[in-house]
Amino acid sequence: MRVVLATRNAGKLGEFQDLLPGVELLPWPAEAPELPETGAFFHDNALQKAREARAWWQARAKEGVDGFLADDSGLCVDALWGGPGVLSARFASGHSQDEKNRMLLGLLPGGAPRTARFVCVLAYYPAQGEPWTVDGAIEGTLAREPSGCGGFGYDPIFIPEGHDRTFGELPAEVKHGLSHRGRAARALALRLGACP
Repeated sequence: MRVVLATRNAGKLGEFQDLLPGVELLPWPAEAPELPETGAFFHDNALQKAREARAWWQARAKEGVDGFLADDSGLCVDALWGGPGVLSARFASGHSQDEKNRMLLGLLPGGAPRTARFVCVLAYYPAQGEPWTVDGAIEGTLAREPSGCGGFGYDPIFIPEGHDRTFGELPAEVKHGLSHRGRAARALALRLGACP
């Protein structure tokens, strides 16, 4: 099965290659346009990206593929009213990820609960047929400061429920078994019949 992954995020591509070994993932081409993310919800953005990716690819008679996969995911912090949420990738734009992590932690009011969750929605648009979605989430808390250099994004500040280390510190195989993206990918693989 050959699927276009509608992202230029190298971290996501690497994770999906680990999580979907039964699927050949083609990265979003360098010459392709940026994909829109104008929805209010993860579900909206994932579907929007999958639709746009399919339309662009098919209009240019690119090589044949079985479908198009788009991810929208983010960190939802209770003390920040669910933010940065769908704006996670665009939070503190222009800053390094380490700066973003520290800035986010700095926004938490003193004494506020540190509870948070990672959410992932995957939209799959087959080459023939209608799009559909699956999702995954993981509850946890925010660390006091970034720790670990594994994973990417907000992983160094998120401690999954039942653990005392951040996603940035946990081995990749442990993270993949717990994470929002891992849960969504397993649901996707089951529906595609592409389970490892």
